[in-house]
Amino acid sequence: MSQQPSLNEMIDAIAKTFMVAHADDNDAHLAQALVYNAGRLAWRMREQGLNVDQKTSVSDVVTDADRAAERFVATVLEALRGEDGLLGEEGASRESKTGRTWVIDPVDGTYNFTSGSDYWCSALALRDDNELILGAVHRPAMGYTWFGGKDNPTTRDRQPVQKLNDAPASQISLSSYLHPTSMVNADIAAAWKSVAQNFATVRMLGAGSVDLASVADGTLGAWMQHSVPDWDWLPGKALVESAGGIGKKVQAGGVEWCLAGNAQVVKEMEGWLRG
Repeated sequence: MSQQPSLNEMIDAIAKTFMVAHADDNDAHLAQALVYNAGRLAWRMREQGLNVDQKTSVSDVVTDADRAAERFVATVLEALRGEDGLLGEEGASRESKTGRTWVIDPVDGTYNFTSGSDYWCSALALRDDNELILGAVHRPAMGYTWFGGKDNPTTRDRQPVQKLNDAPASQISLSSYLHPTSMVNADIAAAWKSVAQNFATVRMLGAGSVDLASVADGTLGAWMQHSVPDWDWLPGKALVESAGGIGKKVQAGGVEWCLAGNAQVVKEMEGWLRG
């Protein structure tokens, strides 16, 4: 009897088929195709049942779908962009020979993902030394793919989003996240409250790259979170900036906050954090 192929063998076969179709893609097309296919892969795996492991807490989890989606993206980039570096949330890592590095978040919002929520995505960024080149985010449940970068105004499903015009915090929403352990840290909680109390409303939805993509397309007003890893920050930052907004880091309350939104609101947020 022939043995069933392992999950890794199946992912490698999927990657090989993908590479045949996308071998000549430019970076923009490749990034969008990768997040679309990684997200769809994770979606299909969730429908078939998941193995879930805790990382640092009950809400910080990883699944076999996260690992499979990252393996797919990393395998493709190894073959098609082999001189570029890799940095993935689930461990994909390669030093860059070109100065360029692909930053991979195979499933952003994994707690939502494992809970059956549709508020999650696959995300990818490309940076060159200290310059952010592009970001791509795909949200399978809605079918949306956001894309943008320094040479590409932000689009959602290839349609341009409206430019982010100035608007004050009092007139827009804040998308954010503050872990329960941070709520009991007086310095962090005070820094967060100094900003959040000025907005029209606050939303905590649990997937930073979806939040940031929604800021870029105007669905949400601004974004704020502390101690954010590159894979949760760079894809969405690229989208916000290429939509005419600003992404910025500010120290306050003993931690580093990532801020994103239109120019006026980011200036306001920075001012409140700095006191």
